Amino acid sequence: MSLLWPGFLYLLLIIPLIVAVYILSLRRRRRFAVRYSSLSLVREAAKQQSWLRRHLPFILFLFALASLVFAIARPTATVLIPSNKATVILAIDVSRSMCSTDIPPNRLEVAKDAALSFIRNNSSGRQVGIVAFAGFAELIQPPTTDVNSLENAITRLIPARRTAIGSAILRSLDAIAEVDNRVAPSELKSSDETNPPQSSTEDFVPHIIVLLTDGASNAGPLPITAAEQAVERGVRVYTIGFGTTNNSSAMNCGDDDPFGGAGGFGPNFGGGGLGGGFRREIDEATLTQIADMTGGKYYLADSADKLQDVFKSLPTYVIATRQTTEISVFFTAFAVLMAILAMTLAFLWHPLS
Repeated sequence: MSLLWPGFLYLLLIIPLIVAVYILSLRRRRRFAVRYSSLSLVREAAKQQSWLRRHLPFILFLFALASLVFAIARPTATVLIPSNKATVILAIDVSRSMCSTDIPPNRLEVAKDAALSFIRNNSSGRQVGIVAFAGFAELIQPPTTDVNSLENAITRLIPARRTAIGSAILRSLDAIAEVDNRVAPSELKSSDETNPPQSSTEDFVPHIIVLLTDGASNAGPLPITAAEQAVERGVRVYTIGFGTTNNSSAMNCGDDDPFGGAGGFGPNFGGGGLGGGFRREIDEATLTQIADMTGGKYYLADSADKLQDVFKSLPTYVIATRQTTEISVFFTAFAVLMAILAMTLAFLWHPLS
């Protein structure tokens, strides 16, 4: 506990003065009683009134006064407070490989269905934002609790070229920074991979990023560089690797394909494959490292059911965060309670008439 106005503690010096006045008052009363009353009557009255009854109201009054002085000094404490203003950013990969049909009808549609179920079952009341990323990342729906807005954003996702995982993390951090001034916006900087920062459970903010991808980053900043910035800001990143291994299925983006259907890249890509150096396998090593660095968790989902299970297991419960808060109200309440108790006992044990 610390004090914002510690100088007011000098008021505690009043308490010894009050005690001294109280003792002097008792002695004067005793001399008066001996001088003007029968000594036998005084002794008889003293037997009927215990020491506790005589002095407890005054002692309670001193406790009330001391507690009130501490309240004036404005004490603060670091406490765990449940946060109901947390944000979940869903960063969804919309790269061309999400058109793969190994998980029918294709990965992107299954990911949409899982995300829709997640926001519809958001019983914690957390705000949810949507970031879509391919060759770059964009916030397509700022954090909100409006289910209709989130549904519209998710259903309108369409595929694009390349995969920028690092950009997705940075854009998600910026989205969180816009709703919480404790989180700094992202910044471009070089990475020191020899000594990356590590997360601390005491530094977490209540916001999380859920990053879903089916491939490896081939555009934008390095994912680990972006993850380091998440660590510095106390934002946990939960990563989801989505898709089957050794995938050779055809691609089908339906009417949403801006590249002209499954054969948009030409016949050399065999069954709609990406070719051209694009990887279709999940970079599990990087996704696991991102999750471990930031205090999140990595999930592998190779089917629609497993992806639904992953979204259900995400930590959407209310998270308690450490916060420094003023606790003067507790000292004030204690002072009022002691004062009321002191007056009540005084009237009961020492009636005026």
